[in-house]
Amino acid sequence: MKFYIMPLALLLIACGGQTKEVQKTEAVLVKTEQVASTTINTEIAISGSVEGSNTARLGFMVAGKIKSIHAKEGQNVSKGQLIASLDPSNYLIAKQLSDVQVNATTDEYNRLKQLRTRGSVSESDFSKVSFSLEEAQLQQKLQAKNVEDTKLYSPISGVLLSKQTEVGEIVGVGTPLFVLSAIQKVLVSAFIPESELQHIRIGQVAHIYIGALGKSFEGKVSEVGAVADPATRAFTVKVTVENKGLHIRPGMIAEVKLNNNQSKESILLPSSCIGNDANSQSYVFVVDKTSGKAFKRNVSLGKIVNNKIEIVAGLSLGETVVTSGQAKLSDGSLITLSK
Repeated sequence: MKFYIMPLALLLIACGGQTKEVQKTEAVLVKTEQVASTTINTEIAISGSVEGSNTARLGFMVAGKIKSIHAKEGQNVSKGQLIASLDPSNYLIAKQLSDVQVNATTDEYNRLKQLRTRGSVSESDFSKVSFSLEEAQLQQKLQAKNVEDTKLYSPISGVLLSKQTEVGEIVGVGTPLFVLSAIQKVLVSAFIPESELQHIRIGQVAHIYIGALGKSFEGKVSEVGAVADPATRAFTVKVTVENKGLHIRPGMIAEVKLNNNQSKESILLPSSCIGNDANSQSYVFVVDKTSGKAFKRNVSLGKIVNNKIEIVAGLSLGETVVTSGQAKLSDGSLITLSK
């Protein structure tokens, strides 16, 4: 339905020597829609953050001075790739000393073994050299492992999130120096109110929107926390998302939407019929059929559903709102309906 707005004309009419001012207004042609109830499925919308499906904090098994670093923060790293290495000089010397000890002990062992066959050495002396050889060989293996441990390899394929050392720095045993995260699949971790926990289940489909990428993804609930956070009384929910192209990175903020398998009756209107005043207050024009006028009505908005906006307050079922031609209206304008 349509309405026309006509400009005001001031007509001076002389009557009995007196002048009367008469106001004449034209109606605005508009289209209208009756407010009705629509059944919509309700959703749980929560904010979360992205983390890798597997995160490893790496450090050296031996102490030493950083000799080289072979990866940069943000760089993709393959499983088995060399990340960094220590100066191996001291460990190589220790390995060489152990080699010398093994060779010397082996010679002594072989010599006593020959004497033993002729009965020229006691069993006690032969046992001692046997144990000495075994000890020297174990020491040799340990020193060889220390040399190998001066190189740090990636245990997973992923992205290097953090590098907390530089070449030349002296580091201790086990100090976390690099953080790696596998991102072929990522986890979106969020907190859900305990009142909504009953609607969440493992394997449930979740819709994920990541603002940094401007894209939406589909995932599945993979974990539901068993214990509530003491302060917020909320439970942790984790959603697994396939990360094709590896564009999703740990630390990104994500919006998670989960269907709670419930529905409700709501008022939905086209976004084109909703205006905003200078104070960002949303409003619509409601038709008064008795006077043939449209009056401005403030409304409160909800979420967007199928390209329409939910009206949560300000309108009642059965009322008529202007859906077209409202740009020409002001509060109390005369209207005429388009046929």
